[in-house]
Formats: sequence, structure tokens, C-alpha cells
Amino acid sequence: MRGPRVLIILSAIVIAVGTSTRTADASPDAAPQQHLFQDLFPLPQTSLLEAAPEGAPLSEIAVAQTQPPPEPEHTGFGALARDTVSDFAAFPRRKSTWVILGIGAGAALLVHPLDDDVQRHAPGSNAADNFFKLGKYLGAVYTQAGVAVGLYVIGRFITPAATDAPRTNKLSHLGFDLMRGLMVSQAFTQAIKYVARRDRPTGECCAFPSGHASAAFTTASILERHFGARGAWPTLVGASYVALSRITDNRHFLSDVVFGSALGIATGWTVVGRHGRENYALLPVPVRGGVAITFMYMPRTAAAN
Repeated sequence: MRGPRVLIILSAIVIAVGTSTRTADASPDAAPQQHLFQDLFPLPQTSLLEAAPEGAPLSEIAVAQTQPPPEPEHTGFGALARDTVSDFAAFPRRKSTWVILGIGAGAALLVHPLDDDVQRHAPGSNAADNFFKLGKYLGAVYTQAGVAVGLYVIGRFITPAATDAPRTNKLSHLGFDLMRGLMVSQAFTQAIKYVARRDRPTGECCAFPSGHASAAFTTASILERHFGARGAWPTLVGASYVALSRITDNRHFLSDVVFGSALGIATGWTVVGRHGRENYALLPVPVRGGVAITFMYMPRTAAAN
């Protein structure tokens, strides 16, 4: 019975890291406002509190919601190369990157003492092995890259386009962003692996961070921006499934997948960060004994106006 309990705890940890680090991004173009976190979490130009219904409790408007990002002007190979280079340059300059990585690193350090104990109990269960079997393939870079390239090719070369219109549409844009995210995330993942050189539970090199987790959460964070939190929540669950599968497959320690998840989210948000998030922001809310961080949501109709 201890094995299932361990898996439940692991699921809670990985999903908690994924959902908490998602809150660390904000639009770089937002206008500054006077509040506690104005430098890290800038508010949009239209006050979200003004857009909310009068007298509405915070619990009803503290919901993350996004609008589909505008399609880029170009999604050709030249634009792909230029934007990917720009992503590498933007990654360390975004304050949200360091918040997300800080959360991931702190969580990894917190669970690090449990690594060996988790590996003694999580792998070896036939039920867990069968349930998480697909994670090895779903989170593989070749699978993630295949989906990204496939969407890009279908959108750019197969989907009919209007006369004289550029070959840019929702599919090519999504594939465009996914390819950029995977190239950046895997470059950083492999660089950290080379520096850390932490052995896997099986004794091979290199475990830290998990490439499957970083790839899966990069994809999940990009899809969340394109489809919104409600439309893309299954991708977060799927990314958590992939991350946990690396533990039951005895390929990674818990801390490997926790930090890999944060790295993937930070990378994904770098790629989509320039799309902006004009219709929500994070606000500090005074509570008894401290301050709570709250998502403030502005309805789409208000955002459009």
C-alpha cells in the first residue's frame, strides 16, 4: 500500500509545482501600477478591479484566463531562426524566468532528501508500471518535436490560405511556437545535465534535470497560452503524467522531474511571453497575518473594449 501512497504524494508535488510556477509570468508591455509587486507582476493598462462587477468577491474573479495570441506576421524558416535566437537572449532577461526557476529549485531542494526513499518505493509496482508506461514515449523529445513539426507543416503547407495571404494561421503559429520552445528548453536541459552530471537511479549519467519533464511542460505552457487555462488544462495533467512516469520507470529522481518541470514552464513562457496577457494580472491581497497573491480576471468583452 505504501507504493500507491507515494505516487499520490508525487502527483500532488509535481502538479503543485506546475500550477504555482505558471503564476509567475506577466506581460512585459503592461503599464506600471502602484502595488507591492509592480516590477515583477505588472498590471495591464485597464484596471482589472474596475472591470470586475461591482461588489464581486475576489474568489469569483481570481481566475486565470487568457485570450488567443495574435498570429505573427511571419512563420517561415528565417523567422524561426531569428525568433529562436531571440528566445535564448530573452530567457535570462525575464524576471518571471528567475521566479519560476527559483520556485522549481526551491521545490527540488525541498524534496531532495526524499529522493532515495521515493525510488525505493515508487518503481517496481506492476500497476504503476502499466499505468505510466506511455509516459516514456509521450514525453520523448522526438514525439514532442514530431507533433510540433507536424502542426507547422500542416498549417503552413497543407492548410489552404486566402489569396495573397501569408502562410500563417493558427496551426502554423502553434507549431512555430512549439518548435521554438523545444529547441530552447532542450538546449538548457542538456547544458545543465552536462554541468550537474548527476547519476540516474540506475547509475548512468545524466539525470538532472529531466528532459522528458522539461519538454512536456514546455509544450503544456505554450498550449495554455494558445488555448487558455480552461482549454489546455489536460496538457498540464499530461505533462505531470509524463514527469511521474520517469520516476516509476526508475530513470529519474523526484527532484529531477520537479526542476525539469519548472525549466520547461520558464522556457515556454519565454516563447509566448511576447504575446502578452492583457486580461489578467496578479495582485497582492491583504489577509489576516500576511498577504495572498491572487489572480485578477477581466472578462474577454471588457478586455476587447
